[in-house]
Amino acid sequence: MSFVKSADMRRATRLAIGLSILALAVRFIGITQPFIDNWSWRQSDVAAIARNFAQGGFDFFHPRIDWAGNAAGYVGTEFPLLPFAVAIAYNLVGERAWLGRVETILFFAISLPFFFLLVRDLFGEVAAVWSLFFYSFAPLSLFASREFMPDIPSLSLAIAALYCFRRALAIRDSRIRSGDAALGERAGAARWYWLSAVSASLSILLKLPNVVVAAPLAIVAGIGDPADRHQRCRLKLLIFAIVAFLPTILWYVHAWQIAQQFYPHHYFGAGGIRVMSINWYWRIFLQLATASLTPLLFVLGLTGVVLAMRDVNARTLHAWLVATLLFVVVAGYGSRHQWYQLPLVPIAAAFAGLTCTRAATHIPGSVAKRTLSILLVLAFAGLTWFYVQSLHHSSGAYLRRTGLAVREQTGKTALIVAADDGDPTLLYYAQRKGWHFPEQDGIYAGNPGSGQQLIVDLVQLRGRGATHLALTVSTLWWLDAFPDFAEYLDTTAALVQRSADCALYDLK
Repeated sequence: MSFVKSADMRRATRLAIGLSILALAVRFIGITQPFIDNWSWRQSDVAAIARNFAQGGFDFFHPRIDWAGNAAGYVGTEFPLLPFAVAIAYNLVGERAWLGRVETILFFAISLPFFFLLVRDLFGEVAAVWSLFFYSFAPLSLFASREFMPDIPSLSLAIAALYCFRRALAIRDSRIRSGDAALGERAGAARWYWLSAVSASLSILLKLPNVVVAAPLAIVAGIGDPADRHQRCRLKLLIFAIVAFLPTILWYVHAWQIAQQFYPHHYFGAGGIRVMSINWYWRIFLQLATASLTPLLFVLGLTGVVLAMRDVNARTLHAWLVATLLFVVVAGYGSRHQWYQLPLVPIAAAFAGLTCTRAATHIPGSVAKRTLSILLVLAFAGLTWFYVQSLHHSSGAYLRRTGLAVREQTGKTALIVAADDGDPTLLYYAQRKGWHFPEQDGIYAGNPGSGQQLIVDLVQLRGRGATHLALTVSTLWWLDAFPDFAEYLDTTAALVQRSADCALYDLK
């Protein structure tokens, strides 16, 4: 019997390795693509911080963006480990967009064995293989894990923290049941324990919303053997909490002080904590059930949530699910960004794996099981392909083209007033500093209400050193809609370049 079980584990491990290799290989397709997809604006900010580290000195505690004009551009942001590491690589091999993408893929790769082992401990080998498949190829996971952003690295570290914590406490409880353990076993438990604490700390530092991982960690801490409820255990948990959360508190207090002290006084994620209307959450729900997970994974995952209601092992995932959903509600405005749904991908994948395992027990015959498994794989792959196309849409291509034109037509010290809908992609590819236009207190102020508003704002920016104005294909309509603004440009600026994509004016 043990031989059969061992053979099943080896087969599941081989399948997991094969799935992992395929998942990583798929993510390297088009790895050199510039930052022009649906999330180009977020990636361009991270890439600009990396470039400013590389070119302006490696001041880790003062990350800088490009859209603060002639100011330093210090902003309050997440722990900038990712752009800092890429900046070091820039100095070795030159600035390459694929470096940021590869960094994210490497973090995703780290999550794969931890996720597989976590689900295997919870639901068994078969569920772990199915879960790894869903996690690896869900549209949101497939897309986000090759974006130069901190979200997947943060999620990967959260998964690692959860598995390592369970592993450490499992060794502890085993030691209690069997009496005093050998020194090596105690050291092994300690290594898993502190690896979990460090992983949790880095996860939250990289992305504050992943503080929700505290919920499943707390559940795991409470599931252990009641015989270990003594002072030493409580002390270790207290130290764990300090290691995991104190660095986060210190960093984000520092980031807040940076935002208060320096123009443009921007704190990444500020304003996201806001409860919204029912219609707002309905749109988020539809996005989750379709483009993020696919309807198939959503249904399988929801079924697994119900099936596991009385499963003690599933409490960890239930807690993570509830905490994440509560965060989506509380941070309703911030949750408009699809990447805030990322923690729901491994949760849904794990529960979907459980559903597949339970369903297999009701299917007679190995041929029928294999046939249905192949059909399920093909159906999910087809749905993923369908939904991921919209995410890869080159929505920022026109901004990149305008940015390249600006770089060609202006000097390195030029300060650009960028009518870019608040998207830093233009300034990033222009390799110039500047402002979003129109701007208010350093932040993009939205579509203008009148030509006079544009004139007043532009006059102020010229007084602060602006040398050029760049209009993109999405803002050229201003020249027709606001003739007073067009006349102002004709009389006070020189047209440098005009095309279907952009108009560039010299304000000097």
